[in-house]
Amino acid sequence: MTPSPICLVDASIYIFRYYFSLPDNWSSREHGYGTGAVYGYSTFLMRLIEQTRPTHLAACYDESLGQCFRNDLYPDYKASRAHPDEALAFQLSACRRFGEILGIASFASQTHEADDLIGSLARTMRSSPRPLAILTRDKDLGQLLCRPQDYLWDHGADQRSYAPDVERKLGVRPDQLVDYLALVGDSIDDIPGVPGVGPKTASALLAHFGTLDELWANREAVATLPIRGAKSLAAKLEANREQVEISRQLAKIVDDLPLDVTLSDLTFGPVDWWAMEEFADEMGFGEGFLARARRVLEDN
Repeated sequence: MTPSPICLVDASIYIFRYYFSLPDNWSSREHGYGTGAVYGYSTFLMRLIEQTRPTHLAACYDESLGQCFRNDLYPDYKASRAHPDEALAFQLSACRRFGEILGIASFASQTHEADDLIGSLARTMRSSPRPLAILTRDKDLGQLLCRPQDYLWDHGADQRSYAPDVERKLGVRPDQLVDYLALVGDSIDDIPGVPGVGPKTASALLAHFGTLDELWANREAVATLPIRGAKSLAAKLEANREQVEISRQLAKIVDDLPLDVTLSDLTFGPVDWWAMEEFADEMGFGEGFLARARRVLEDN
């Protein structure tokens, strides 16, 4: 029998998904802020629990926007993203609070992102033979798929991506993903990469050299590769080498944060029902929300 997975939730991905997709049909009784994202994220967590019945679960939150260590390396990192206003900040905090009411271990940092927290948890949890299920819609977390049993899981679409799936989709192995992103960049995170180097060129370079370090050590060979524009490519890479190295640092997920956590710390539950009732009332969710929570969670 396959053991149940250790679920690591990239919480902010799902919170923002609901923030931009759900209408504000609910609002906080005390503050008047809309709570649509809170409702969406809360029902997402309950659906996950109802369908998966996890025994070990953690949620990681982004609280470092604009002050992450990556902004020290590259001030324009994620510069195009708007900082949360008070209304959104309220919902982000409420989402974390709901997870903690459910008995889900929560992690956040002022200097590191949710990806780094997930990476550090994943490294620690690999001492267990249980599969790691990383709930996310972010391909960058594919670099954490070090074992055949681990996978990325977009739970809403019920789409699981194992290491071979990442390679089929991007043309590089998970262990090459950081170098791949350093070359192509990432417009979503404002990671620059090399101008003019796209996915096909980056995957071809890494197929030949294996790593960026090997590419730099043998860069004279770039001009001889059967890649369109290979001669100009060699000069382009050299001209942007410093930028590539910065991009590699930005793309690499930190996996050694001192979280001091063990598998037992991620044990799911128990639910704080008194706090649940207070929360549902405060967020304007009503009895229907509570009835679903009881149906889903009391049997868990």
